[in-house]
Amino acid sequence: MKDQSCKPCTEGRYSLGTGIRFDEWDELPHGFASHSSNVEINDSTNESTENCTLSKWVPLGDYIASNTDECTATLKYAVNLKQSGTVSFEYYYADSNIIFEFFVQNDQCQPNADDSRWMRTTEKGWEFHNVKLNRGNNVLYWRTTAFSVWSKVSKPVLVRNIIITGVAYTSECFPCKPGTYADEQGSSFCKLCPENSYSNKEETSCHQCDADKYSEKGSSSCKMRPACTDKDYFYTHTACDANGETQLMYKWAQPKICNEDLEEAVKLPASGVKTRCPPCNPGFYKTDNSTCEPCPYGSYSNGSDCSHCPAGTEPVVGFEYKWWNTLPTNMETTVLSGTNFEYKGMTGWEVAGDYIYTAAGASDNDFMILTLVVPGFRPPQSVMADTENKEVARITFVFETICSVNCELYFMVGVNSRANTPVETWKGSKGKQSFTYIVEKNATVSFTWAFQRTTFHEIGRKYTNDIAKIYSINVTNAMNGVASYCRPCALEASDLGSSCTSCPAGYYINRDSGTCHSCPPNTILKAHQPYGVQACEPCGSGTQSNKIHTLCYNDCTFSVSSGSRSLDYNFSALKDPISLAGGPSFTSKGLKYFHHFTFSLCGNQGKKMAVCTENVTDLRIPEGESGFSKSIRAYVCQALIIPPEVTGYKAGVSSQPVSLADRLVGVTTYMTVDGITSPAELFHPESLGIPDVIFFYRSNEVTQSCSSGRATTIRVRCSPLKPAPGSLSLPSTCSDGTCDGCTFHFLWESAAACPLCSADDYHAIISSCVAGIQKTTYVWREPKLCVGGDALPEQRITICKTIDFWLKVGISAGTCTAILLTVLTCYFWKKNQKLEYKYSKLVMNASLKDYDLPAADSCAIMEGEDVEDDLLYTSKKTFFGKIRSFTSKQPAPVTISLSEDS
Repeated sequence: MKDQSCKPCTEGRYSLGTGIRFDEWDELPHGFASHSSNVEINDSTNESTENCTLSKWVPLGDYIASNTDECTATLKYAVNLKQSGTVSFEYYYADSNIIFEFFVQNDQCQPNADDSRWMRTTEKGWEFHNVKLNRGNNVLYWRTTAFSVWSKVSKPVLVRNIIITGVAYTSECFPCKPGTYADEQGSSFCKLCPENSYSNKEETSCHQCDADKYSEKGSSSCKMRPACTDKDYFYTHTACDANGETQLMYKWAQPKICNEDLEEAVKLPASGVKTRCPPCNPGFYKTDNSTCEPCPYGSYSNGSDCSHCPAGTEPVVGFEYKWWNTLPTNMETTVLSGTNFEYKGMTGWEVAGDYIYTAAGASDNDFMILTLVVPGFRPPQSVMADTENKEVARITFVFETICSVNCELYFMVGVNSRANTPVETWKGSKGKQSFTYIVEKNATVSFTWAFQRTTFHEIGRKYTNDIAKIYSINVTNAMNGVASYCRPCALEASDLGSSCTSCPAGYYINRDSGTCHSCPPNTILKAHQPYGVQACEPCGSGTQSNKIHTLCYNDCTFSVSSGSRSLDYNFSALKDPISLAGGPSFTSKGLKYFHHFTFSLCGNQGKKMAVCTENVTDLRIPEGESGFSKSIRAYVCQALIIPPEVTGYKAGVSSQPVSLADRLVGVTTYMTVDGITSPAELFHPESLGIPDVIFFYRSNEVTQSCSSGRATTIRVRCSPLKPAPGSLSLPSTCSDGTCDGCTFHFLWESAAACPLCSADDYHAIISSCVAGIQKTTYVWREPKLCVGGDALPEQRITICKTIDFWLKVGISAGTCTAILLTVLTCYFWKKNQKLEYKYSKLVMNASLKDYDLPAADSCAIMEGEDVEDDLLYTSKKTFFGKIRSFTSKQPAPVTISLSEDS
């Protein structure tokens, strides 16, 4: 300060000039503040505050670590800059379930206009971040919130080496801390001491540890080497020599910290005898110098010699590793420190002939990393033609874990060099078993296995015998892969003879003729084994196949016989995606979240329309780059939703999307299909007499708890009072939609779920005849249990005769009948009179003959003679009486003799 000039720092000291550095985190440095709050911004209850009191950033020596729960933890530092400067730091951010923000506010509490607020996850190890600062007051914020609403604990965010420039001109140099040194003048930082060395404060060089002591990198003292035990060495197999022999060999685990010269120490076992090398892996052949090389395309091998595929066949390319004499060229292994999360130049997995296993790391909490990289895939042409079939390839591996403590084996997948995404985790000892993962995107894919013996860091190695073994790895359809066998193919004639070609989508191969044949209607083809008609599997009830026979779908219609009638359904009004949120759930810290389901009942010609996303990534990725976020498309999917009123972000947080239904198994009214049962007692009973239509689905993803994958049933129930789309509900006894974690059940009630209307659903009402008109009206039966379909017939009008008309007709007919009867009566009375007269004449003539009276000149009535003039009645009789007497009397024979003259 006296001569106003800058001078270099001496050895053992350093200076940042106008900056300050924070690289010691044994405690929170002066000026830093760490505080926490509940993520629910509107919740000010004491309970929530107490839950998050301890959720802060924690200093851990070389770095400071964030919280791992659902509280919001903030690390804050205020600084006044004399001139514009920068802030830089290193960070380790591997878990996307944590939202990590870094931002700067000025003295008006306004954030800087910087797009780097949302931090990106680190790809490998530590990464560097730098932000410009303005002159004046600046408040730096590191803020994390972990949305770990399931059992898995998130990995913390780590921050170290915070450097701020532009603070002020320094008037002194700072001494190097223990474990570091500066061997030159004018140093801006101190170097770390290498392994097996140490330094005190303000040192210019490091001191070597004694032979019986050791130290880790950056140590301020040396420790006594413990006696070597069987935990300090491991075994491996040497590569095949020119004679085709290999040897079991033991090695000390690196870095070697034990002392084998102590009395109680164990010695390194002697190497084993030489044995014959195992064969090469399938698809490889053994060269003259006993190394394994891949067979050329068009040929195959079982691990010995390459053979050309016979005519009419093609190689099935992939990778099949089951012999572990050397590490395959497309695999690599390393060790990630469980303490400072830096990669070490060590071998994490060692080959052992029949398997590959985890070697001894530098510490029991190190991650033993094994990675397989596949540049791309070549699926069959029929698979590429199916836009809905997600399976591009699959990887299957057989593994085993042997553990005495809480070890963990992680299987992770990375696409196009993006960060690895954990797929499955196994905790503790697991017997020999296989696991299959389906690759859904044709890209460069890395498969990573990471094994950690324990999460606790202790000096020395105690659990080296806790290991993970992988016996075999099989990847299908791999680009640049090799073949272990050849499969029949469709033949195509050419000038050079017949050659293999691809069958069109939906066609199977006849093994005998090599020709392609279309699958029968309503069957789907097993694309990876398309041989013979048996490769065409029938679709389930109520479904049909698409044109290329790759999937079964329902076209939103269904028919079933019920009693004496046929019920036809049309669910088109229910085909659009619809969502359902379960009841609120709470974590141990009081964070509220929901199980959120999205449904696509029958999709769109087999295309699944329900989408669930993981937008924790979207919150920190600039707009337009959100394609890296995880998205699930299915018939039914589930995500965990934390609503925006809880998080304070513009959008709610959606995480852990899971597909519950990838393929439609069947549509029926029965309770069980393909081993999936939809118990009727899970929901309130149906009361209208219309059977529930049940959709059955399966998912492709297999987990430890769901060995057959997840299954889903949706009961679609007719409910006339609920217009489309209706309402969805969860089982009353299983609030999360599932009672066993594997099979999910839902009830969908809607008027659109009622059968189509038919003639059985209405009846006719006939009116009386009014003014010669009669009306027939059709009305629905009550309650109306149908929708759409046949419309009500129009009102029918007919001409009719009223009662006045018929009365007139009756009176007229009666009158006419009376007149006719009167005329007939008169006629027959007149006739009877004539007959009586004739009869009386005859009687009189007979009496005169008996008494010798003169005979009559004539017995006939002469013309003009009135018979009634001389008719004498001896007695008066009624008309009917006369008729009776006339008909009952039999007149005596009368003999009339006529003279010759007459």
